[in-house]
Amino acid sequence: MPRRQTQLKTLTVLSGESSTAAALQILRRPAYLPATAGAAAHESPMNALFHRRFARMNGLGNEIIVLDLRGSIAEVSSAAARAIDRAPGLHYDQLMVMHDAKTAGTDAFVLIFNNDGSQSGSCGNGARCVAHMLMRDGPRDQLRIETVAGTLECRKLGEWTYCVDMGPPRLAWNEIPLREPVPDTRAIDVSIGPAEAPILQAPAVVNMGNPHAVFFVADVAAHDLHVLGPVLERHPMFPEKANISLAQVVARDHIILRVWERGVGITKACGSAACAALVAAARRGLSDHRARVTLPGGDLFIDWRESDDHVLMTGPVELEFESTLDPANFAGGAA
Repeated sequence: MPRRQTQLKTLTVLSGESSTAAALQILRRPAYLPATAGAAAHESPMNALFHRRFARMNGLGNEIIVLDLRGSIAEVSSAAARAIDRAPGLHYDQLMVMHDAKTAGTDAFVLIFNNDGSQSGSCGNGARCVAHMLMRDGPRDQLRIETVAGTLECRKLGEWTYCVDMGPPRLAWNEIPLREPVPDTRAIDVSIGPAEAPILQAPAVVNMGNPHAVFFVADVAAHDLHVLGPVLERHPMFPEKANISLAQVVARDHIILRVWERGVGITKACGSAACAALVAAARRGLSDHRARVTLPGGDLFIDWRESDDHVLMTGPVELEFESTLDPANFAGGAA
């Protein structure tokens, strides 16, 4: 994949308006980060965010910001995540916040925010971007990233291509989770539109670190996901809301997918949704366990490995630019 010219610059990420400054009173020491020796132990909570590096990236057009808070006492809250998204030039689909590793044998602990400030347990495209930032300058070609949903193993296959082991799918009704028990998560009783002629119905549900509902359709372009997505995301059957996908199976090894992401909206690509779509299709007998999933931003290659039930996702990343957070962005905020 051609690399865009990397730019190093300082951006004014957040406005200096008092309302924004107030929203940024969210920096505190994370409970999982102990006090450390050296300069980091003496940073004030606000100062800890000054000059922290971030990279704006994308995975098939899925807009990602990777913020590096390793070695820092800083923590990003929902309010800060929303404020960063509003900054000129920094709109994102997911914000990947890297902290020092919590568990031996892992390389970083990553918190994932959607652009509405909500947290997500998993982001496949974002995981590839984090893997790139951690491995680009060293000889390593494999590492492990810890998230609130579990540990993701990442392998570097090329300069801009990475494979992420997304782990096994969770398929029980209470693992999705759903509001109430259902006999079969391959097709649940959820629909939209008139009862006698529903527009969409009987989705398969899968948890790939976050909940997904996959509706199989004849043509993904025939449905207005801008209208249907937000309604279905908040359906009462999904107590934690859900990512909504329209899946068109064109061959046993090829699926076309459009996704409304929970807490984000329509995106050009969603790695966990691609994994969920392949698992859902294979469980219904519509596809093989390995397929190319085509999203508006391009192709991901998904392999539901039968030997250990893990789902592997392979795709590209792109680095758009790198920068640092400017202290001026936090002018007027109390420490």
